[in-house]
Amino acid sequence: MTVTSGSDNALSGQLLLIDSDADSARSLGGALSAALLVAPQVCFAGNGRMAAEQLRQARFDIIIADLGSLADLAPGIENAMARLVRLAEGALVLAVADGGSVSAALAAMRAGAHDYLAKPVSGAALANRIGELAQRHGRPRCLGVGTGPEPVMADFAGFVGASSAMQFLYEQIGRVATSSAPVFITGESGTGKDVCAEALHEKGPRADKRFVAINCAAIPRDLMESELFGVVRGAFTGAHDDRKGAAELADGGTLFLDEVGEMDLSLQSKLLRFLQTGMLSRVGETAARKVDVRVICATNRNPMQLIAERKFREDLFYRLHVLPIHLPPLRQRPSDILVLARHFLARYAREEHKSFAGFTQEAAQQLTAADWPGNVRQLQNLIRRMVVMFDGGDIGAAMLRAADIESQAMMPAPVEAPRADQRPAILPMWRQEQRIIEDAIAAFGGNISLAAAALEISPSTIYRKRQGWAGLAAAG
Repeated sequence: MTVTSGSDNALSGQLLLIDSDADSARSLGGALSAALLVAPQVCFAGNGRMAAEQLRQARFDIIIADLGSLADLAPGIENAMARLVRLAEGALVLAVADGGSVSAALAAMRAGAHDYLAKPVSGAALANRIGELAQRHGRPRCLGVGTGPEPVMADFAGFVGASSAMQFLYEQIGRVATSSAPVFITGESGTGKDVCAEALHEKGPRADKRFVAINCAAIPRDLMESELFGVVRGAFTGAHDDRKGAAELADGGTLFLDEVGEMDLSLQSKLLRFLQTGMLSRVGETAARKVDVRVICATNRNPMQLIAERKFREDLFYRLHVLPIHLPPLRQRPSDILVLARHFLARYAREEHKSFAGFTQEAAQQLTAADWPGNVRQLQNLIRRMVVMFDGGDIGAAMLRAADIESQAMMPAPVEAPRADQRPAILPMWRQEQRIIEDAIAAFGGNISLAAAALEISPSTIYRKRQGWAGLAAAG
């Protein structure tokens, strides 16, 4: 690693660290260099004005700025960051600050920062985030992350895809899997967050222990605590025996909290305490038990938005958001669409004992041109449906259209105009709401989380409404 001071005249570097604490900056620079495949040239600036001078003389790939060190650039975090971003001329800008603050994070990102991390930041976590941001924003892999000729993998630990985005993801999983720190997976519905969690477990040192997954959106809130932490006999009606929860079942292994953003706030505080102490108590129990698990969580929602809306605890987010991984949507890696389609075609053809030759050119173009809002899961369902519906041969565009019930479900049904002497039949509001929601669930193969995302409501809302419909139907 080369560290250059702000007094040098001819600066040329890839990484600029802005921090008034020189020792802290040099320590972070060294840790980051050790975590990257190629040691970068690192330049140091003790305040915003020193950074501005360096940025006028050289171009940088990455700028890591301590928000407290930018006060001399402009009044207020947002103004100071906005000026830094203008001077950066396209570099990826990461803001860091002591303790973590949602208001500071939102201000920095409104001003143009690409991401925000709370101090202390490990070199491995920072290297991981730099590579992810470079991939997400369509930049070359900067600072030597994954540079050089490497074998291209078409599949990895349950994932299928040979695009550069997936190559980086495979590399990222390999690095992160060896740690015991929490992992926070983000990505749209259907991108494979559960596959990622299992890959992290299988590639890590806990692979010989249990992997226990719990979907925080699929379990009623009044049962969630007992599902997570367990229950003792007699704690509530229906608790006939002592039972371990998911955290205790995963002791020594991995606990995966899917859709963690849907967890009730009161339970979030108990989860935070568990993460801090490693101790849990079953529902109805006063004694505490020691549990050793690696926690991986996932959400398809923007965690910062959830925090701003006070639906997710800020302190819990920073406890979980140690090693972030973002899964790219299918539309951002179109070269993988046909690779996935052929993979699913071969798989389901074997299961159904059928023979398909492949996709016609028109069908292939139709697949690659689609937006795939449901991502890999939507493509998978379409191919499976098509294999079941048809006997074999070449797959044409007409066959794909016939099997594409998601698109058909979005089309409004024709409505006949009532006769002059006939009153139109109007269903009660709850019946119409029920029809819309149940049709959406059916369109996504029974997946409530995916249907909720398409309808832009919470999965828990669907569960509550279903309970209410049962009561209304019984009353009617």
